Amino acid sequence: MPVFYDQDTKIFVLETRNTSYIIGINQAGGVQSLHWGEKVNHTDCVNMLKPHSHSSFDPNIEKEKEECCPWGGLFYAEPSIKAVFFDGVRDLKMTYETHTINKSPDELIVTMKDEYYNMEVDLVYRIIEEFDLIERHCIIRNTGEDSFLMENAGSAVWNIPNPDNSKLTYVSGKWAGESQLRQYSLTEGKFVLESRKGFTSPNFNPWFALSNEAADEEYGTVWFGVLAWSGNWKITVEKTSFGNVRVVGGINDFDFGWEMLKGAAFETPVFVGGYSNQGYGEMSRKLHEYQRKYILPKEHADKPRKVLYNSWEATGFNVNAEEQMVLAEKAAKLGVELYVIDDGWFGTRNNDQSGLGDWHVNKNKFPEGLTPLIKKVNALGMDFGIWVEPEMVNPDSELFRAHPDWVYGFPTRIGSLGRNQLVLNLSKDEVKDFILDFMSDLLANNNIKFIKWDMNRPVSEPGWMEVPEKRRKEIWVRHIINLYAIWSKLKSMFPEVVFESCAGGGGRIDLGMMRYADQFWASDNTDAFDRLSIQEGYSYAYCSKAMMCWVTDPINYLNHRKLPIRYRFLSAMMGSLGIGGNLNEWSDEDLGEAGRMVGLYKEIRHIVQEGKQYRLSSPGSGKAAVQYTDDKMNESVVFVLGHSQQFAESPFRIYLKGLAPERTYLVECEGEEVLRMSGGGLKNVGLPIALKGDFGSKIIRIKAVD
Repeated sequence: MPVFYDQDTKIFVLETRNTSYIIGINQAGGVQSLHWGEKVNHTDCVNMLKPHSHSSFDPNIEKEKEECCPWGGLFYAEPSIKAVFFDGVRDLKMTYETHTINKSPDELIVTMKDEYYNMEVDLVYRIIEEFDLIERHCIIRNTGEDSFLMENAGSAVWNIPNPDNSKLTYVSGKWAGESQLRQYSLTEGKFVLESRKGFTSPNFNPWFALSNEAADEEYGTVWFGVLAWSGNWKITVEKTSFGNVRVVGGINDFDFGWEMLKGAAFETPVFVGGYSNQGYGEMSRKLHEYQRKYILPKEHADKPRKVLYNSWEATGFNVNAEEQMVLAEKAAKLGVELYVIDDGWFGTRNNDQSGLGDWHVNKNKFPEGLTPLIKKVNALGMDFGIWVEPEMVNPDSELFRAHPDWVYGFPTRIGSLGRNQLVLNLSKDEVKDFILDFMSDLLANNNIKFIKWDMNRPVSEPGWMEVPEKRRKEIWVRHIINLYAIWSKLKSMFPEVVFESCAGGGGRIDLGMMRYADQFWASDNTDAFDRLSIQEGYSYAYCSKAMMCWVTDPINYLNHRKLPIRYRFLSAMMGSLGIGGNLNEWSDEDLGEAGRMVGLYKEIRHIVQEGKQYRLSSPGSGKAAVQYTDDKMNESVVFVLGHSQQFAESPFRIYLKGLAPERTYLVECEGEEVLRMSGGGLKNVGLPIALKGDFGSKIIRIKAVD
């Protein structure tokens, strides 16, 4: 039984395949964390519910381990909920009221209630048994006549057992350098990961992992969590003076307020958490499988991601029908399955200074509309896709001149421009309707099978002066609620269309967006060497199927680094493959090699996109090695990419994972070197690899033969 309640001990037990998550109702009526990790008998946790204190100067220490931490009383750690009532009272005193246990899905709902005011909070726990995960969120309700103001609405508090489990792993970054792995050993105090930019942001991602110091890819205990929210978010990792390690996460309380009217209910984003006793690798594989099975949109979750070509780096804003047709012919010869035009096809969009928001086809560039190009692309055997940026507007546009009140702003301020654009106030229903209308028209009147949805600047000057003052700080949440509603409606109206989320590169990658986006653009940085570390950091929390990777020109525009075409392809083939270079300037030799690599990718993409991922060697070591294994087909593929050979170094060994020790495997390297080894030998003896010169790379294919 995944969820049960022991009335005698007042303890709840939530069990997954390999773990126990145990909470109880303490003497003060709080819901207290007792255990999270390896399976144990809940009766062994009874004594943990007894109150304890350090001194009369430090009361309520047990509150630091509670599952819901309202701001009020003698509580001074990071709170998860904060409210101001109609009479000015800013103190919450919430205790256990009742609970409900549901099946299909396995779910526990614990209801807490303020002792005086008509405010209730449901703590919702949903078990994902096979992946050792628990989805948590809160539902806050006003059950009375008088309104109150929510100032903090956290999704969950995760209590990590044992203060020794305080090595924090997370990702940090910036434009063109997203998802860089970082580690930090917690001491007493708070470590905050957050975004205040109105979207997930490239600076941090709403994912964390806490482990013991010895944990690595294969060994050690790891507790982890991922927040499913695409707006302002905040995760606070706190180690208290009494050795308690706790993680509080949800919507960012910075500049947040939500008026709770009579009968209102506010549902916080899901914060999914899990436990692994086999290091970070097992953590990632649990999250990847969970995303493929439960999170990615069902319409395309089981379908392979098509090889795409995007014309942006070939043309920039200078798109026109004739040149696009020429590029389409070249892309088709490579085996491309999806042809995408990027920015510049609409309005007066000849640069980034005008036209954004005017979503009608530029007749100078496409005199007969998009139809002739789409028909040409389809005749070549490819689907057609297009770029949009619906949340933005240029001041120099028909849309802004007609509706200057549709952007965020304050009356005494001139709006700051980012990339020469402003942000539309998506909190307004008329703006939401405008976006839905033009997107519906675009998709209904054109045979478009792919949308790349971009967001190239953060929110600033977040004014919404038309609503009452108490509601003005709701914009950070309402923008995302309406964004999700738009995507949900479009997905239901056009289920055949694949949607990609982009935000100035990898600025909006999260589980909330993944419920609507079939894939993500991980970074504007397409340098194949840089991408190795970006893709490594991404892989800690997110699956390769949802990661779009491009092969671009031999000399990358960012670093001016020249890389071999095979290296560029192998780097990009570790996710969903795309091509974004200027094919007009590729040599016949490179075009021929590109066609062969596309063909190879189609042979192995089921393994890369659906298989289990093993990070064998980090790019930081100078040699990146990543293995993908398809258990059903008993085959694996390994990518090995180096930086540079030094000191006439000898071949090095990689040690494979996830293979049956007793089985025999055929190992093929570059289609030439063939040998047979047992799964045990590949794991423990290893496979010798020689990479010569600068930026050497190899792909190894492994298949069971007995």
